[in-house]
Amino acid sequence: MITLRPFARADFARVIGWIPSPEFLLQWAGPAFTFPLDTAQLERYLLEAEGDAPSRMIFTAVEADTGTAVGHIELARIDRHNRSATLSRVLIGEIGRRGQGAGLEMVRRVLRVGFEQLRLHRIDLVVFDFNRSAIACYDRAGFVKEGCLREARRFGEEYWSLVQMSILETEWPARVGPRHGGGDAESAPSPTRGNHA
Repeated sequence: MITLRPFARADFARVIGWIPSPEFLLQWAGPAFTFPLDTAQLERYLLEAEGDAPSRMIFTAVEADTGTAVGHIELARIDRHNRSATLSRVLIGEIGRRGQGAGLEMVRRVLRVGFEQLRLHRIDLVVFDFNRSAIACYDRAGFVKEGCLREARRFGEEYWSLVQMSILETEWPARVGPRHGGGDAESAPSPTRGNHA
């Protein structure tokens, strides 16, 4: 089982180690960071998750039984007036752990935080159109495709297109499976985007 805890400075080295190339960094984080990722960039990033009403909630995903950190996920652009946010920087760090359901579990847990704890109405995301496994994961979690942002990101001399997806609070209850104890909104971490924002 996967649970979420707030992303912290102690996680910086691990996340940096999960980002092996400029191409991977763009896929995970969009244009927000430059390669190589370093602690100074992550320090600025973490500051946006601090305070009473932060614009981001950043999480480390951990295995509940071992406490081992396995991933990273975020709710960004939290807009309390419009009750919206963007799911971003979703990453299962170790290649061997990918494709085993941990990503879907992470997404479901952060959606529960968004809809049940923050009482959001809409959560959206963008994901590169070639990232078929991520798109399939978001589809299983209940996200609906809204459109394509054609050739919206540049990498070298190539342009990459993004798929935009969203899920609404009225769609969320149909996607919530049986509750399994810890990690739900009632026990979610307090405030401290793969796809990107």
